Amino acid sequence: MPIELEGSCHCGIVRFKVLSSTPVPYQLCVCSICRKVGGVGGSINLGAYAKTLNIAQGRGHIGVYKAVLDRDTPHESIASSERHFCTKCSAMLWLYDENWPDLLHPFASAIDKPELEAPEEMVVVKLDSKPECVRLPEGPRQTYQHYGPDSIKEWHKKHGKYLD
Repeated sequence: MPIELEGSCHCGIVRFKVLSSTPVPYQLCVCSICRKVGGVGGSINLGAYAKTLNIAQGRGHIGVYKAVLDRDTPHESIASSERHFCTKCSAMLWLYDENWPDLLHPFASAIDKPELEAPEEMVVVKLDSKPECVRLPEGPRQTYQHYGPDSIKEWHKKHGKYLD
């Protein structure tokens, strides 16, 4: 049975709920986008079902950012993904991409309830864009220059954490 995640921004003006079958925050992305919008250490996204998103309050304070890919190069373009954030305190809330309309990716940092389970091993992705000053998390971890072999759903199933 999926679990209900309750989240909010830092100032509390935006509050939301969403159902997730993949609630373990196991994968840290250290790409330039995640570092610049989520903080120097990067971002951790969970998986959720887009159709279950319930914005309890603050809908008018939700902004959307579409990241610039390959900035300052001849290949510069705009990402299809949308990062939703609070326009009052700038806290990141969730990511949505029209290419996967059934999915929503809440930022683990926005989840208030329930207490999220710490993974036994962290997966760190996008080392190919991590500067030297960014330190990786302590403890057991797998690292990948680009992305790991498993989707969020596949990782949860492989580790017995998927909630049907």
